[in-house]
Amino acid sequence: MTGMPSFPASTHDESRLASRLRSALAWRWGTQVLAQVITWTSTILVVRLLAPADYGLYAMTQAVVTALAFLNGQSFATSLIQADRLDERRIGQVFGMLLLLNGGLAATQFLLAPLAAAYYGEPLVAEMLRVQALIFLTIPFAALQQELLARRIEFRSQGIVNLACALVGAATALVLAWRGFGVWALVYAPVAMFATRAIGMTLAARMLVRPVFDFRGAGDLFTFGGALTICQFLWIVQSQADIVIAGRSFAAHELGLYSEALFLTLIITGRFLPPINEVAFPAYAELYKTRRPLGPLFLRIQRMVALVVMPAYIGLALVAGPAIETLFGDKWAAMAPLAGGLALAMPAFALQIVCSPATNGMGRPRTYMATNGAGAVLFPLLFLIGVEAGPWGLVAAWWIGAPALLLFTWSLTLPQIGVRWRALGAALAPAVLATAIMAAVVMALRAALPPLPPPLTLAVLASSGAAAYLAALMLFARQMLGEIVAFVTRRELAPV
Repeated sequence: MTGMPSFPASTHDESRLASRLRSALAWRWGTQVLAQVITWTSTILVVRLLAPADYGLYAMTQAVVTALAFLNGQSFATSLIQADRLDERRIGQVFGMLLLLNGGLAATQFLLAPLAAAYYGEPLVAEMLRVQALIFLTIPFAALQQELLARRIEFRSQGIVNLACALVGAATALVLAWRGFGVWALVYAPVAMFATRAIGMTLAARMLVRPVFDFRGAGDLFTFGGALTICQFLWIVQSQADIVIAGRSFAAHELGLYSEALFLTLIITGRFLPPINEVAFPAYAELYKTRRPLGPLFLRIQRMVALVVMPAYIGLALVAGPAIETLFGDKWAAMAPLAGGLALAMPAFALQIVCSPATNGMGRPRTYMATNGAGAVLFPLLFLIGVEAGPWGLVAAWWIGAPALLLFTWSLTLPQIGVRWRALGAALAPAVLATAIMAAVVMALRAALPPLPPPLTLAVLASSGAAAYLAALMLFARQMLGEIVAFVTRRELAPV
């Protein structure tokens, strides 16, 4: 760890931290998996009931909601995790800031809705945005409690609340789509989810906070939170640029195909990686405060993420055709090549996302700001160039942008946490090798298969790929698998 002496940690301290991390990951990730099973079961059914144009309209509104959301104050609540001092007044100050910011955002979105509709040339967008403004009014009652629980690395109650949100959102979307509400099923489901989350987190935290609107003495919280807010703004520029740029060039149907292909390929990065970051951030902060090295945890997270995302995304790229036809139906068949192409860029994107908690946990958000700033310049530039070639131009932009941003992020992060490139390469090598073997097996089998119904083709290719991947790991990375099992089943933090 650069700039700070390293002291040996006691076995008791490491054992205690490992136990807390294991419990936190089990609850946060386990409930997330269950929530996504519920969400995706509902999503597949809803997609079959709605049209691509509905998803195109919804994508237009999401670009606006997300563009405003960077000011929702979540970063100020997150600053409570890293802060050394915490008392009732400081908590109340953050709650007061959340109320002011989100009330203003709700009013702003309501008033700006007609301008957004005029930009896209879709009058319905204005009505949708006015309803979605309700989301901001729920955020203060969930964000603060979430971060206070995260500071204590307590994720059991959060996981239960997230599971309840998934049930409410899935039921709302499915019922409304079934009853013919069209795109409004997509609008009301998140509103119901955010309201459920606000109620659930308030109950889970078992505390009512009195807002404090006198912000004297909270400079450190707002400095750190403000830096994260800027990072969030840069992230939104990067992540929403393709929809904003393509929204004026593509028809709603074409935009719907691309946006759903992107949504599908971002399932892991958008749904399963945030829980890892939520647990990792307070863990890194605790390691740094107790002057223990961050490198071993960073390598472990990179390795475990690579083990999941590499085979998942490369596998999706290889079976996108039968997968889309099986899950979404024939009217979405044109989405398959786009999803397969986007999947090739996502392993790099996923590994980049899980870097920021390390330097943020050290109280150094400038690194996160620099990487997000690079993404906010690189991706829009690539999308502006690629949009002329249609959806495939945007896919090609991802192929260039995601690996370039990952390399830039690693170059800034590794020196600060004391990790060498060789160590990182060694951590990722088993996943790369096993994924390559899996891909070779699937491609060979796909070429040899006779024409089969899509569900059967998907079943054969997916099962064969999974078997090949696990066999390769057992052959070339048995020790690594043993380490992961040991981390789950014993108290020690295994060395890297």
